[in-house]
Amino acid sequence: MKRLRVIEIKTSHLANEQLSGSYSSVFRGQGLSFREVRAYNPGDDVRWIDWNVSARMNEAFVKVFTEEREMTVMLVVDASESELFGTRRASKAVVAAEICALCAFSAIRNNDRVGLVLATDRVEKIVPPKKGDKHVMRVVREILGHEPESAGTNLRVALETLSKVQKRRSVAFVVSDFFDHGYERALALAASKHDVIPVVIEDPRDAELPDVGLATFEDLETGEQVLVDTSDRKVRERYAAEMRKMRRDRDKLFKKLAVDTVTIRTDQSYVEPLRQLFAKRARRARR
Repeated sequence: MKRLRVIEIKTSHLANEQLSGSYSSVFRGQGLSFREVRAYNPGDDVRWIDWNVSARMNEAFVKVFTEEREMTVMLVVDASESELFGTRRASKAVVAAEICALCAFSAIRNNDRVGLVLATDRVEKIVPPKKGDKHVMRVVREILGHEPESAGTNLRVALETLSKVQKRRSVAFVVSDFFDHGYERALALAASKHDVIPVVIEDPRDAELPDVGLATFEDLETGEQVLVDTSDRKVRERYAAEMRKMRRDRDKLFKKLAVDTVTIRTDQSYVEPLRQLFAKRARRARR
């Protein structure tokens, strides 16, 4: 509860002071709703003429629409055991909770709804979208305090669930280290229906092994252990090369699907990468 309270104070302040304007300018409503009809004025788009009303009134009337500001933000969060890894400021799981809290508070400040899909290699929790500070704190509490029933990762299941439970278009932040494969088609289908934003969480030790001599490494998801001689330069280089390839393949997929993405490290601030993401989207929207 103490950790939850710290996250609430920190991210609520950030949402109000630093990201509120960026959020509202980047994530707009998902459509137009009819408001009224009024008399036609020169320059009005003739496509919006209401011919039924115009025929009854013997003069031209046009339909007036307003933007549907309210939208839904879905947080699709990887709760697998690999998210417990973290060698600097915090684990990936804690960073994920903070990112989700910031996105959620930004959403409700704009009267949007927030929902949650929490998954390992199965869907472990679904929180339907709602509004309000109390609901945001419930979502963050679910992420921060969740004890996974399974250790593995299956992003395909999480993404397919998003497409099933959320029928209307939403903004979906997919928060994970993306140490998985076989999710490509599910991501493509989700991105065709929703505004999907992969949020990749990385730890500095994901990219390279430290030179600490003989060390036992354990796969947090399978429990498998292996003894590695980290003093061997070729071993470290091979590991770094494999991780670079994984990152290239992942980034190539995101680019192919034309989805915006942001990478956040456990040893750095998550506010600036999110601000840069919003700024990039805002520049594109103005073109």
